[in-house]
Amino acid sequence: MSDKIYKERRKYFDRIQPFINKNLVKIITGQRRVGKSYFLLQVQDFIRSCYPKDQVIFIDKKLEDFADITNYNELLKYVTNQYDRKKEKIFLFVDEIQEIKNFEFALGDLLARGIYDIYITCSNAAILSGELTAFLAGRYMEFQINSLSYQEFLFFHELENNEESLMKYIKYGGLPYLINLDLKDEIVYEYIKSIYNSIMLKEIVARYQIRNIFLLDNLNRFLAANLGSLLSARKISDFLKSQKLNYSPRVIINYLGYLTNSLFIHKVRRINLQSRKIFEVNEKYYFQDLGLRHSIIQYTDDDIIKVLENLVYKHLVYCGYDVFVGQRGKTEIDFWCEKKGNSIYVQVVDLIPDPKTHEREFGTLINIKDNYPKYVVSMDPAAGEPYQGIFHIHILEFLNTDI
Repeated sequence: MSDKIYKERRKYFDRIQPFINKNLVKIITGQRRVGKSYFLLQVQDFIRSCYPKDQVIFIDKKLEDFADITNYNELLKYVTNQYDRKKEKIFLFVDEIQEIKNFEFALGDLLARGIYDIYITCSNAAILSGELTAFLAGRYMEFQINSLSYQEFLFFHELENNEESLMKYIKYGGLPYLINLDLKDEIVYEYIKSIYNSIMLKEIVARYQIRNIFLLDNLNRFLAANLGSLLSARKISDFLKSQKLNYSPRVIINYLGYLTNSLFIHKVRRINLQSRKIFEVNEKYYFQDLGLRHSIIQYTDDDIIKVLENLVYKHLVYCGYDVFVGQRGKTEIDFWCEKKGNSIYVQVVDLIPDPKTHEREFGTLINIKDNYPKYVVSMDPAAGEPYQGIFHIHILEFLNTDI
C-alpha cells in the first residue's frame, strides 16, 4: 500500500475501475495540482490489493530519481530492466508523461506486448492530438480529473453543507492541497498565486515558447472579468485594441488554445437546440478552479451570478455531462447537457425578486416542448418548489446532488 495518506475520490475511481486490467491505455488528464498523482496512488493501492502476485512499476517524472528518462528509448529501457519475468502482468504507471519525448512510441510498443496495463497522467490536453491518437487509435481511454467538486470539498475539509461552507468554496476553490492550510485569505491566495504562476510558466510559456507574457496576463484578466459571457477572438481583440493593445484575432485564438490545452480554462461551445449544430463562433469560458480565477482578479459580491454559473458548469462536468450553451432562436439557455443519450436544461440565476424575473427565467424553459428535465438553479429562499414542471433548486442542494 502507498505510504502517502490521501482521501479517495470515489466518483473518478468508479469511472476508471471497469477498465482496470484491460488492454487499453488509461490517460488521466488534468490541470496541475488537481490531484492526479494522488489519484494514481488510489488506483495503485486497489491493484495491489486485487492483484498481489503481479508487478507494479511507478515512474514519477516529478522526482529526480527519474530525471534520466527523457525520451521513449530511455523509458523502454527502464521498464524492461524493472520487469520481473516471474510476474504474469505488469501494471505500469507514469506520472506527467509529457516530460518524456516521443513517449507514444514506447506506449505503442509496450501495449503490443500484451502483458502491460498502462496508466499515465498529463497536465496538457494536447496529449490527445497528433501522434498519440495515431499510435493508440481505439486503444486508450481518457479520464479528466478536475479540482474538487463541492461535494468533495465538504468531504476533504470535513464541513457541513451550509452557506458558510459554500462561501469558502466560492472564495478559495477546490485545489486539494488546501486541506493542509488555514482557510484564510492571506494564506490561501499566496499559495494559489504560486500555482497560477507555475501553470503559466511551465504549461504555457515554456511549453509553447511564448514571449508575450504581458498579453497572457491581460487575456487572463479579461476572461476572469467576463466569466460566462459569450466571447469570440474578434471581440477580445477589439477590446484589447480599445486598451491600446494591438493583437490580431489569430494571436488571440492561439493564446486561448494554450490556456484550454493546459486545462486552466474550459471552453463551452454553443449548440443550436433544434438542429444540434455546433456554432463556430461565440463561446463561453469557465475556470477550472474559482480560487485561481480570484487570484487574477479579486472576488466581490457583484461577481455572484458569474461565479454561480461557473459552479454549476463544474458540477455538471463532475456528474459526467457533456455541456453546451443552448441556443433556441434568439433565446439562450445557460446549459444544455447530455449524458448517455439523455438531456437536461439548466438556467442559473442568483435571486428571483419579482414576477418579471420569474417569467424570464422559467419562461425560457417552459417554451421548450420536450420531456427532458429542466432546472432553474438559484440562491433564492423560495427554491424547492417546482413551477409548471420546472425544478427550482437552491445552489446548495444542486451542488450536493448527483444530477
